[in-house]
Amino acid sequence: MTDSDVIEIALQTMLVAVKLSAPILVPALVVGFVISLFQSMTQIQEVTLAFVPKVLAVGISLLISGNWMLHTLTDYTHDLFQRVPGLLG
Repeated sequence: MTDSDVIEIALQTMLVAVKLSAPILVPALVVGFVISLFQSMTQIQEVTLAFVPKVLAVGISLLISGNWMLHTLTDYTHDLFQRVPGLLG
């Protein structure tokens, strides 16, 4: 296993991590921004007002994209295990 193999595996791992985290983080970021904008306009500083919509948005995004996320992670793991014999010898 060469240095370029390690770098390629690390790059693919980080790319998969970004792909898997985006469907969760983007809705939480958008909902958090909208709620904070609403709170700053109305000066309502309630903690649950920010927490509950974020939890709902993350839950809905997990329901929608969970199957895709599972298949992406399974495919990456399968490909990585298929490459192990070539990397070792």
